[in-house]
Amino acid sequence: MKKEKPLWWRWALPVLLLVSFIGLQQWVRWRQGTTFSYSEFREAVAQGRVSSVRISASHVEGRFKDGPEDPGRGFSALRVDDPDLLRELRAQGVKVSGALPELPWTTLAVSVLMVGGIAYLLLTRVSGVGGAAEGYLSAGRSRAKIYAEHDVTVGFADVAGVDEAKEDLAEVVSFLQTPEQFRRLGGKLPKGVLLVGPPGTGKTLLARAVAGEAKVPFFSLSGSEFVEMFVGVGAARVRDLFQQARAQAPCIIFIDELDALGRARNAGPMGHEEREQTLNQLLVEMDGFDPRIGVILMAATNRPEILDPALLRAGRFDRQVLVDRPDRSGRLDILKLHARSVPLEDAGDLERLAGMTVGMVGADLANVINEAALRASRHGQNTVTRADLEEAVERAVAGLQKRHRVLSAQERERVAYHELGHALVGMALSSVGVVQKVSIVPRGTAALGYTLQVPTEDRFLMTRRELEDKIATLLGGRVAEELIFQEVSTGAHDDLLRATDIARSMVVSYGMTEVLGLATFDEGRGSAFLESGPSRTRGNYSEGLARRIDDEVGNILKGQHARVRELLGKREQVLRRAAHTLLQKETLSGEELTALVAAPGSSITPAPPPPNRDAA
Repeated sequence: MKKEKPLWWRWALPVLLLVSFIGLQQWVRWRQGTTFSYSEFREAVAQGRVSSVRISASHVEGRFKDGPEDPGRGFSALRVDDPDLLRELRAQGVKVSGALPELPWTTLAVSVLMVGGIAYLLLTRVSGVGGAAEGYLSAGRSRAKIYAEHDVTVGFADVAGVDEAKEDLAEVVSFLQTPEQFRRLGGKLPKGVLLVGPPGTGKTLLARAVAGEAKVPFFSLSGSEFVEMFVGVGAARVRDLFQQARAQAPCIIFIDELDALGRARNAGPMGHEEREQTLNQLLVEMDGFDPRIGVILMAATNRPEILDPALLRAGRFDRQVLVDRPDRSGRLDILKLHARSVPLEDAGDLERLAGMTVGMVGADLANVINEAALRASRHGQNTVTRADLEEAVERAVAGLQKRHRVLSAQERERVAYHELGHALVGMALSSVGVVQKVSIVPRGTAALGYTLQVPTEDRFLMTRRELEDKIATLLGGRVAEELIFQEVSTGAHDDLLRATDIARSMVVSYGMTEVLGLATFDEGRGSAFLESGPSRTRGNYSEGLARRIDDEVGNILKGQHARVRELLGKREQVLRRAAHTLLQKETLSGEELTALVAAPGSSITPAPPPPNRDAA
């Protein structure tokens, strides 16, 4: 798109008019001189201070005599019907003259200037004359960024980790490139493709890759750009968008964050009339355009559950493509893609990094590579080492190191036992993951220490035993403080919060308790792609049932607390020896901690499973 040059004269002319108007006012005031009441004028005449007078139909104007009090300045006063005025003026020797009725040209000039200025602003700002695309009447025009075929340089080769999504969208590229191949058997092109998935997985990048592969124009805008405070503007923008798209077909229209526009109508106590009108217009346009034209509407959202059902029916968004978090091989492909321009000391480090970044999306992995490159640059290195990559992962997970945050000796000791409590329980419970590092160096905004555990594989389902192991690991720090110091601190606040959330989900959402049966009681269903945690609003059930749920959650936490206390009680000597080493080094790797645990007389074995409390 050609960039418009700024038209400076459109702003200089109103400023010139304003300056002229102010100057004219000042000149009129200077010409008229002092303005005062008629009684003051008569008093000045009686005192002999007036030199000359000019009487008009409405005003009495004149000048004072030269003197120390009135140095020849002018004056003006409203005329009053006074038959004695002329006799008084003659007696004082004042020169009197008259004036014919005249047009108040000063008032007329000011009015003409004001009307002209307003008309000019209306012409330039409202209708957009002279290239002013931001005129008020242009509010109904689409604000989509238009990329020509040669401007979209992204292809499927630039997208990694989402192979299934690319396979689904490759067919859309074929629709746009060779539509006759699919029409020969009576098939119709899909009108809409909805990309759903967590934030940062590459939905927008995929849409641009489709346009780049198909070599067609690409219209890109956000769902929030349709909705304005002025009624009817959003609908007008939708009409203008599809009109532009038809003129450049075949092409792709991409609407990011569709949930800002396509939220279900009449949802909630208060409606949004303008947004609903915009959505209605979008539905009409999707029904109205001919699929043979070759306009495909693509949209992205991470909240498909709140979209209006009319948007998701067949004939509108015909296809829904899941762009999910990548698995290990997908993460490796993404890391290789972002590391193409980064010199690595050992390319095999990316394999290890892919295993350490379970749950991360493409945007997170790109940030890890970037942080590692920045760290290597700060240290004056020529290549990015494994230490740089691991530090980048730790920074993404736990935050930046706070070396200047000074802890007292008692606090450092408590933090060391707390973190080793997590680590030892995690090592005993193999389902939690491998302990990668334990540190008492503060990180982030609140963490005084951290334990980095890496899952051994990608998991999509979790059993009740595995959830109980996660709760036990979270309680390990609190129990270690109880064993060593015989009292607890506030350091376990986040651990207790996460453990309670898992226990409540087991009872309320997953039906993992024999006491309450197979029913679920979670009515606060959130997005499947947003990590918002379980809902803390009570469902539609009785107070008695709520009390039973709370009791069951408490029983799960108490059972795991007793289990962890028994497990760490048998390993108290290992805990003390490891804490002594950690206080000296501040950081222990997984290998170093394993060596400490494997010392004679302190071998660690997997803990036995907890007793079946429900059966009892």
